[in-house]
Amino acid sequence: MKRSITTKIIGCFYICGAVVILFSIGVNQDVNINERVGLSFLPELYVRIFISIFWIVMSYGYLNLKKWGYWIMLIYSIYITVVSINLAFTYQNQNQIFIGNIMLSSIIIIYTFDERLSFG
Repeated sequence: MKRSITTKIIGCFYICGAVVILFSIGVNQDVNINERVGLSFLPELYVRIFISIFWIVMSYGYLNLKKWGYWIMLIYSIYITVVSINLAFTYQNQNQIFIGNIMLSSIIIIYTFDERLSFG
């Protein structure tokens, strides 16, 4: 099967995001990455490194239309949607960050599910 342009965009988006997260180590943010991904009980540095590696591996599988890449992307997007909904209510003064995450993850869920036959 041939990979669609949207699949390429989603995969590349996560690879670029992984690189940005690594380059932003030490930069203070209003809401840390470990909180954004629902792992606030873990140290920020470890979560940044883990998420970066995880995103690269997930993107590799997704871009190469692997079945495991499909499932990891789908499960991760559902997880982030749920975490972001919870955090949008917790951080009401900064909920635009989480509303954006909810919207992006929802689009990825819908698109990935729609393209499920491409993954094999």
